[in-house]
Amino acid sequence: MDDFQGVALGLADWSGLEVTSFREHFTGHDELVAAIGDHEIVVIMRERTPFPAELFARLPKLRLLVTSGMRNASIDLAAAAAHGVTVCGTGSSPTPPSELTWALILGLARHLAPESRSLREGGPWQHTLGLDLHGSTLGLLGLGKIGAQVAKVALAFGMDVTAWSEHLTAERAAEAGVRLAPSMHDLLAASDIVSVHLVLSARTRGLIGAGELAAMRPSAFLVNTSRAAIVDQDALVAALEAGGIAGAGLDVFEQEPLPADSPFRRLPTVLATPHLGYVTRGNYRTYFEEAVADIHGFLAGKPIRLISG
Repeated sequence: MDDFQGVALGLADWSGLEVTSFREHFTGHDELVAAIGDHEIVVIMRERTPFPAELFARLPKLRLLVTSGMRNASIDLAAAAAHGVTVCGTGSSPTPPSELTWALILGLARHLAPESRSLREGGPWQHTLGLDLHGSTLGLLGLGKIGAQVAKVALAFGMDVTAWSEHLTAERAAEAGVRLAPSMHDLLAASDIVSVHLVLSARTRGLIGAGELAAMRPSAFLVNTSRAAIVDQDALVAALEAGGIAGAGLDVFEQEPLPADSPFRRLPTVLATPHLGYVTRGNYRTYFEEAVADIHGFLAGKPIRLISG
């Protein structure tokens, strides 16, 4: 499902399986059930298509659900178990999202999108001033696998790097070569660029709201390649419209694909990409090759990479 690029069947050996690839996103349960209701095995892409309890109830033939990655908060695992559906996952590399984070940071810092557009359209030659990364402060909310990779690049650029998360220790931060910020507010207030690398949970949902955005410098940028709901979206739009922050680099949105009337499509200080963080040939090959292995393991009665609640 959600094989937007039409590449799934070419990146793994699906021989021996009768496979249907759906390239268009299904926006409602009725449409989704009509399309996959006769399928016994479904492979989904990340959290793009949620599988809540009511959907499992409408898919009585479903026996195996495979998700890319080993964590998917949009699957009701208890409901899957109750309906006799096995859920399996795949590997996923932290490198592609950390690389895209830097594409967004560099794009914002050097105003690449507006400068490129001006060049193409015959507009002003050089009409912005870029931010020097060397000597600037990068604040990382989250220092897991992705955050730590982002930190390495920042240090190579000569940036001052601080990090914060609820359970991050000074020792763990030091191991990554960065400083632990005293608090999230301190990190937000001191950073030229803030990059979000937290897992979405009840604790982190809406973590960055109007007050937190107000703590940031008007010259600062916010980058989010993690999950949209960690940042209050209405508060972010308001901050961008008011010039409370200089701009945002966004790869994740609460509704994907992004609605045509979303303000993130029109705000001039937003550099937005269509959730490309994990979308690389190598990562997709891992997803689909391991999805096929999951399927064969299930059919042989020996499921692998099980995900349970």
